[in-house]
Amino acid sequence: MFNTRVASSTALLAASLAVFQMGIPRVSMAAPNALATAQDDSSVANTVMGKLDKKQFKNVKVTVDGSGVATLAGTVDLFEYKMDADRRVHKVKGVNAVRNEIEVAGPTVSDQELQQKLGEKLTYDRVGYGNLYNAISLGVHDGIVTLGGHARSDVDKDSAMALVATYPGVKEVNNEIEVDPVSIMDDQTRMAVARSVYGASTLNRYAMDPAKPIRISVQNGHVELSGVVDSQGDKDMAYMRANQVPGVFSVKNELQVAGASSEKSQK
Repeated sequence: MFNTRVASSTALLAASLAVFQMGIPRVSMAAPNALATAQDDSSVANTVMGKLDKKQFKNVKVTVDGSGVATLAGTVDLFEYKMDADRRVHKVKGVNAVRNEIEVAGPTVSDQELQQKLGEKLTYDRVGYGNLYNAISLGVHDGIVTLGGHARSDVDKDSAMALVATYPGVKEVNNEIEVDPVSIMDDQTRMAVARSVYGASTLNRYAMDPAKPIRISVQNGHVELSGVVDSQGDKDMAYMRANQVPGVFSVKNELQVAGASSEKSQK
């Protein structure tokens, strides 16, 4: 009888201990982890806000979730500020991704005005740095600017992007500019085509205005001509002169004739 009582007491004690071990640690271990995560998120968010402690970001708000995704919301005056905020937040330790929902709330400028003003600025961009080898296109729709075409180098591409991003009224920028391949052969072809085209007595006047040259871009021996010329004869002459250069595989003639509604490309 005594042994039975001892066994029953021992079993009861073991069961009570098991319940204690199963119940108490679950609460005491889970709570600190959740608290630590919340504190970490708050710390990262505070660090992010510190990076955005500038006048241009006064209307920007930041939240950081448990997976390290920072969400930016609010408004800025220029698209460049939206880009800058994104760059700054990406550098914060603990931020794994950025969801940029900032809206550009600067002045409203018509698409027609943006097209004209930005077009003028792009034509003079990088003058003196071989800008005749850049053939950058521009499109505007509902304040969204799309840059396309070709740039001679990454510096030229970045310069065009910076020019557009800092212009009031630009709401978003799609940068689709292609940088020409780095190639000694292509560099030689560019210079040879330029000498051939501008060496023609009827075409050398296009070198006088640095903003309105016959533009020459080269990709692996394939040449593209772009810009505006005064006549169909000038367009045809430029095409012929470019085609005569040794090492040129093809010439795509995108030159436009002033006053003409459209021109078909020669390939």
